[in-house]
Amino acid sequence: MYTNKLKQIEHTIQNYFEGIFYGDVSKLKSSFTTEALLYGDVGETPYRKGLDDYLEGVKNRKSPKALGETFAMQVLGIEVLGKIATAKLHVPMLGFNYYDYLSLVMVNDEWKIVNKLFTHVEQN
Repeated sequence: MYTNKLKQIEHTIQNYFEGIFYGDVSKLKSSFTTEALLYGDVGETPYRKGLDDYLEGVKNRKSPKALGETFAMQVLGIEVLGKIATAKLHVPMLGFNYYDYLSLVMVNDEWKIVNKLFTHVEQN
């Protein structure tokens, strides 16, 4: 059962990665609950958005793929307890070295992201 949950969560995360990388807003939207919140920082600028504002930003920017970037996103860890989970991701893109922490819940037999925390970490 735990292995099955991990596979389902990995599927949600893969949709999230592909949505970001290819600019596929519908795939990205399918990864989140409609009430999801996103918090973090872009450079020194605090970032707080609801899902609709976030998706609008993704829709209106050039995707990493369109800019010729190589897909380098990866899952660093997943923890599952019952119907909740967290995931730590490395999401290098658009000149940033992002690390994401996702909170996920099981909703109608699907894992969905309810919260995204992220930050950019300078590389040495």
